[in-house]
Amino acid sequence: MLTRLSGAVAAGCVLALVASSGAGAHAGGRDTAARVWVTTVDRAEQLHERAPVAFRPGTSTEVTLTVDPAQTYQRMDGFGAAITDSSADVLHRLTPAQREETMRKLFDPRSGIGVSFLRQPVGSSDFTAEPAHYTYDDVPPGQTDYTLRHFSIDHDRARILPLLRRAKQLNPQLKVMATPWSPPAWMKTGDSLVGGRLKDEPAVYAAYAAYLLRFVLAYTAAGVPIDYLSVQNEPQNRHPSGYPGTDLPVRQEAKVIEILGPLLRLFSPRTKILGYDHNWTTHPGDVASTPPGEDPETDYPYKLLSGPAAKWIAGTAYHCYSGDPSAQTALHDAFPDKGIWFTECSGSHGPDDPPAQVFRDTLVWHARNIVIGTTRNWARSVVNWNIALDSDGGPHLGGCDTCTGLVTRHPDGSVTTDAEYYTIGHLAKFVRPGAVRIASTSYGTTGWNGQIQDVAFRNPDGSIALVVHNQNDDPRSFAVTVGARTFEYTLPGGALATFVWRG
Repeated sequence: MLTRLSGAVAAGCVLALVASSGAGAHAGGRDTAARVWVTTVDRAEQLHERAPVAFRPGTSTEVTLTVDPAQTYQRMDGFGAAITDSSADVLHRLTPAQREETMRKLFDPRSGIGVSFLRQPVGSSDFTAEPAHYTYDDVPPGQTDYTLRHFSIDHDRARILPLLRRAKQLNPQLKVMATPWSPPAWMKTGDSLVGGRLKDEPAVYAAYAAYLLRFVLAYTAAGVPIDYLSVQNEPQNRHPSGYPGTDLPVRQEAKVIEILGPLLRLFSPRTKILGYDHNWTTHPGDVASTPPGEDPETDYPYKLLSGPAAKWIAGTAYHCYSGDPSAQTALHDAFPDKGIWFTECSGSHGPDDPPAQVFRDTLVWHARNIVIGTTRNWARSVVNWNIALDSDGGPHLGGCDTCTGLVTRHPDGSVTTDAEYYTIGHLAKFVRPGAVRIASTSYGTTGWNGQIQDVAFRNPDGSIALVVHNQNDDPRSFAVTVGARTFEYTLPGGALATFVWRG
């Protein structure tokens, strides 16, 4: 059985096989070996490229992952995170040289992991470095601005927009989704960004739709066109802990979308609307906070896609904080003409968890549920939360104080890459925008059963990327079969690997 090759001679033999086959040298060629990148839970290997593994004719007696490029599923948009206000603050506290190096590690498809999707807050979120929360049209309490005379994205021009433009330079295929955590306070009951609802008035619905359109047009003019837009982050999170949030029932989201949809079609046709933007299932805390006499709307995305607003909705966005990824397949089966996007999850830790445990726990949970779980359940994107945080998990203003980012800035000015950098990297670096998920046998479950779990994609250039996770704590051997050829491999316990070959 061929596993990890040992010794320079063995490695050289396989490399010679690859060279003699002309792998990747011409379209339509077929590799005689797969390249392999591995990340282990002990950090001994971090997206480390091992020696290639050779295909051979025939089958194997090992547990076999059968890859079938002829059976296709969803087309992929990209993989990434969010340059929140906090992330922008962290990145701008680096020296210019460090910042450029970090941006390249994140966005450059060759020297970095090639982040290809960003979900950007429209205004303030809990990850805000400012002393107070903000939107792009704030007026004193008691005042209104229905004509949006005070609208401005100037807040973002100093730090956020330059980073977004640089990201798009490093990866021209980068897609951007935008999501508000709250409408301006003057549009809401309670006149506050934290909690409350959108006022149930036609003029307010129209003003909010116009506000979102103004944002899209302003960002486009600033060099960052918006590909996707949702109208509210986590619309059932009625009592956010000190950060912007809005209780937006289905009927209110639908009213906004029915106004916003025609406006986007006219003024920004590239921008598609995503509905819901919340958990796989309604969180028990959100159910418990439902106002007396109201429906908790545990079927929120189903109701939204069953109404007249659906004609303007490209699909549904999901988060990871309640339920499991199978909810995405259930919705896809009910509405197969609507897409699924996975748009937020953050690693987190307890106050006394050591860094090694945080890395291990985040790597294996995200590998199982996010990297493989979401994509095997129709997700077109895989997006984590903050792209960069400081070593205290901030700065933040309310909300999560145990979240982790893809990269971390430390007090001495150094920058480290974290588990989410590698979980996203095992997808983003090898699965290009426009890739199509293809059929593959997978034995692992998102709930953990200790087996080999995987997902496969065919890239636009014809290459195949297979992402594999060994859920077990012990090494596990398996085989990969494509057509009439097979290779065998062994992964350490908990490891995540990506195999790439030309089909």
